[in-house]
Amino acid sequence: MTLEEIDKEYVLHTYGRSYINFTSGKNATLFDKKGEEYIDFTSGIGVVSVGHANKILSDAICKQASDIIHISNLYLIEPQAQLAKRVVELSGYDMRVFFANSGAEANEGAIKIARKYGEVDAEPKRYKIITLKNSFHGRTITSLRATGQEKMHNFFGPYPDGFVYAKDLDEIISLCDDKTVGVMIELIQGEGGVEPQDKQKIKLLENELKKRDILFMVDEVQTGIYRTGELFASNLYDISPDIITVAKGLGGGVPIGAVLTKLKDIFSPGDHGSTFGGNYLSSRAGLVVLEILESEKNSGRLDETMLYFSEKLEKLAVKYEKLIDKSVGLGLMRGLRIKSTQKLNEIVRVAMAHKVLVLKAGRNTLRFLPPLTITKNEINKGFERLESAFENIS
Repeated sequence: MTLEEIDKEYVLHTYGRSYINFTSGKNATLFDKKGEEYIDFTSGIGVVSVGHANKILSDAICKQASDIIHISNLYLIEPQAQLAKRVVELSGYDMRVFFANSGAEANEGAIKIARKYGEVDAEPKRYKIITLKNSFHGRTITSLRATGQEKMHNFFGPYPDGFVYAKDLDEIISLCDDKTVGVMIELIQGEGGVEPQDKQKIKLLENELKKRDILFMVDEVQTGIYRTGELFASNLYDISPDIITVAKGLGGGVPIGAVLTKLKDIFSPGDHGSTFGGNYLSSRAGLVVLEILESEKNSGRLDETMLYFSEKLEKLAVKYEKLIDKSVGLGLMRGLRIKSTQKLNEIVRVAMAHKVLVLKAGRNTLRFLPPLTITKNEINKGFERLESAFENIS
């Protein structure tokens, strides 16, 4: 059997795969089994934040694996404690951290924090959480229910009660009632189409929620870890959430998620937990990723890269205005709004044939999530190939 046949025979069909067998990588460049080179504008859907085969990260992972990989959270885990400290310090928020394995798990933790707050510390008892239509918060039953895309709710009910969907930021406050405990939003919707929220409206929402003692919960699974230029998009928006969730880029490819909260004493031992969350391997990876990206930020390289990528994107949008409505997003979480779904699907397919990887997102969006360490040379190569793909489309 070929590798493709084995995959189709034994792996559940939950992904629309492209059957290219990548065997190695270097920063934002991938190589397949034949040695063909691809420019990666996806970084594993925003995960490989410091690039493929980053030597500093891989050396640290190898060293940690040769000492201890896992002991469970029943014992002190030195890199976990240090990672929590570093994340809190870099964020500028006064919070404590719980470590999980994914964004969906981090959001489950955030929901549990809000629900306990509504049960124990709120009067009257509250449990409702408002999210936005077009949002995406994960694929577990509860995080899927928090996701405000009805098309994703087929087949998997009955769902937990207590989630309400607002059509936009302006509708949120009108939906708040005496049972509302929290509002959870993405400052830039990823799966929903790389749609940044309006900064002034976010500030007004924050002020109103604080007046009503409603928790402000920000899902930074995709926007976090310098993806938008600061540690969190919350820093860019100049807000101070009660709860923040993060995952994707934190481990540079090693699975890790986290929930940060101002409610430092909300959980007691036994209220929540994770067998693998924040173990030696994943938390060591997180520490090294933060060290690398902090250096990129402080040196000015990250901001320079973001500006250069943005300029390339804008030029592409202008040149192919018959296909593209506009450029959207912030930092290195970017998108091109394509004028038709049919064309979007074709662009992704043809781009792959031209050896550049891009993604789709909602609202007819061609999505870009390159490694934060991508070089100008890799950006140039990627856009040259993408332009060739657009030429074939138009």
